[in-house]
Amino acid sequence: MALYLLFESASGYALFHAHGIDEIGQSVDAVRSTVLDLKRFSKAVKLAGFTPFLSAVDALNQCNAISEGIMTDELRNFLELNLPKVKEGKKAKFRVGVMEPKVGSHITEATGIPCESNDYVQELLRAVRLHFDQFIDQLKPSDLEKAQLGLGHSYSRAKVKFNVNRVDNMVIQAIFLLDTLDKDVNSFSMRVREWYGWHFPELVKIVNDNYLYAKLAKFVVNKSDLSEKDIPALADLIGDEDKAKEIVEAAKASMGQDLSPVDLINVQQFAQRVMNLSEYRKNLYEYLVTKMNDIAPNLTSLIGEMVGARLISHAGSLSNLAKCPASTLQILGAEKALFRALKTRGNTPKYGLIFHSSFIGRASTKNKGRMARYLANKCSIASRIDCYSDMSSSIFGEKLREQVEERLDFYDKGVAPRKNLDVMKAAIEEGMTNTVSEEGKDKEKENGDTTAKKSKKKKSKSEADGDAMDLDKPANTAAAEEGTEKKKKKKKHKLEEPQDQEMAANVDGEQDETPKKKKKKNRDAAESVEPKTATEGKKKKKKSKTEADD
Repeated sequence: MALYLLFESASGYALFHAHGIDEIGQSVDAVRSTVLDLKRFSKAVKLAGFTPFLSAVDALNQCNAISEGIMTDELRNFLELNLPKVKEGKKAKFRVGVMEPKVGSHITEATGIPCESNDYVQELLRAVRLHFDQFIDQLKPSDLEKAQLGLGHSYSRAKVKFNVNRVDNMVIQAIFLLDTLDKDVNSFSMRVREWYGWHFPELVKIVNDNYLYAKLAKFVVNKSDLSEKDIPALADLIGDEDKAKEIVEAAKASMGQDLSPVDLINVQQFAQRVMNLSEYRKNLYEYLVTKMNDIAPNLTSLIGEMVGARLISHAGSLSNLAKCPASTLQILGAEKALFRALKTRGNTPKYGLIFHSSFIGRASTKNKGRMARYLANKCSIASRIDCYSDMSSSIFGEKLREQVEERLDFYDKGVAPRKNLDVMKAAIEEGMTNTVSEEGKDKEKENGDTTAKKSKKKKSKSEADGDAMDLDKPANTAAAEEGTEKKKKKKKHKLEEPQDQEMAANVDGEQDETPKKKKKKNRDAAESVEPKTATEGKKKKKKSKTEADD
């Protein structure tokens, strides 16, 4: 059976025919030693076909498809052109060797071409990669290196480029920095207490908070300068007037030693640094909360920002956390205890980083392990939803949190929780309604903007027309008055003419006046009154005829 080798290079697809190699009785080491010689390899393997990529973008698309195990249309056409045709109902008398098993399985499913990927084929393809520039005459080694370099850069850039708003690396860096800042702020605060305690030792017992102590050390500086005038300012700093009075009284009877002005300046500067660090720590925590709500809203609403960020940083990324099973997620952070327990055949740990959640603290001692297992299950679901869903919403996380609360009530009071299927159905329905409402709001906003623009245009047009009319008014007033006077004169002439004609008609036909007048009156009455039935109209006509005969 003939063997063809499919090779995906940076410049295009190549198909080689291995006709002089016998697979039977040859080990991988023997093939590896023989393929290094170009003369022997070129006699056994010959180029059957080559198609270059059209552009760098095309090469990147083909490379992405191969890495995902997908056969593109270009690759299918290339194989159908260069491979021998198989008659219908008969098996192929050849096989195609590929480097990626996924690509080979996809080719056999789509086209029916038999593919294989084993150690023997991979050694042959490595030899093809080694001597590839010798098989194609027009391809120079420098061109091939440039194509490989450009494709490698573009492929790695495309792999690294994710959604900017959903980069979990920022969360990992932020949580690491937050932990180090907590340690640094605590150590620096203790240094401020120790340093300023030589001058004002009584202040340590009055103020316990590190940030407030640094503020007071910067404000007071020299205890001998404190007086009752400073009580309002101290009360504003501390928020307690009694403590402010206590500080002033303690400064009067303090047992601390006096410090030189240079030493006090250094203490004041160091206290300012501690204050800046603690303020930066607050801002960093707010940044972490916003990033966690963007990247993993469901995990954040379920377990909190800090614990969720620690889980993501320990796993390496959100996708790694989503790939972890619930049992692994449960003991994340307790690897040393787990391997120690496996080594000594002791009890394995029940929880790791997940122990910092408030749910496990609220559970009783005998139910802590159960609660940790249940919470790890829900956290794995939430992380998978956050990682693989396109819609970023915290509906599923809120529903999962309700389930954990119900489980706590079940362990404590025995109240039966809802089924997972019902809860997920309710979450999906809420998500659909929210998306529909958001789309409706967006459409209303767009319609409102368009109507506002149209109304503005109409207003501007009407104002322009009004200004034009105002400008034309003074010029046309005189002409309009003359036109009205002419119209009045014409109306008078028209009224006089019909009156003269009526007078002449009355003089000529005075005898026939009575019947004509009565007929006109009857017509006017019939027109003015509402239409009546046919019988009433006939009766009236008869009456009018009798009156005319009389």
